Amino acid sequence: MAKDTGVAEHGSYSAKDYTDPPPEPLFDAVELTKWSFYRALIAEFIATLLFLYVTVLTVIGYKSQTDPAKNVDGCAGVGILGIAWAFGGMIFVLVYCTAGISGGHINPAVTFGLFLARKVSLVRAVMYMVAQCLGAISGVGLVKAFQKSYYTRYGGGANELADGYSTGVGLAAEIIGTFVLVYTVFSATDPKRSARDSHVPVSLTN
Repeated sequence: MAKDTGVAEHGSYSAKDYTDPPPEPLFDAVELTKWSFYRALIAEFIATLLFLYVTVLTVIGYKSQTDPAKNVDGCAGVGILGIAWAFGGMIFVLVYCTAGISGGHINPAVTFGLFLARKVSLVRAVMYMVAQCLGAISGVGLVKAFQKSYYTRYGGGANELADGYSTGVGLAAEIIGTFVLVYTVFSATDPKRSARDSHVPVSLTN
């Protein structure tokens, strides 16, 4: 009883110590008249372009360095860990740079998830996904333009199923990976977290 009274007197517990932001409207035409909206689209386009450009080049470089036809050391390349660092490092830098401008989505799956949660409007979600897809196409286009022979020889750095795994297993892995990514974004931006903004890029690269 004394312990409960002490807790109540000191106010250690409260009903709610955070504020949930109101849901975004489904359609907000006012956004189309704001420069900040178009600046966010540019940020998403450039971020996705840079992400695809660097990561696809890294994968192509790894395949070139470990190509059995060249009789090179299979361990001479950056390795799978190096590819993971390239992806994680780019996400860290790009989210840090664009979080205050566009929210740092850089992925249609993230944008779609935030739309379903009513954290972005339909207009913003659709335009973000268009900007992201155009950025991805442009990034890969730059890779093909600068390294056409390597791009053609190594299939554009596209993912391939490892020996012994079926298409269903690969699809399941993609679904689980995308779920973990979107879940991490929601967790890192939850209003219940304290000082969440400073941890978002770190959370996304884990």
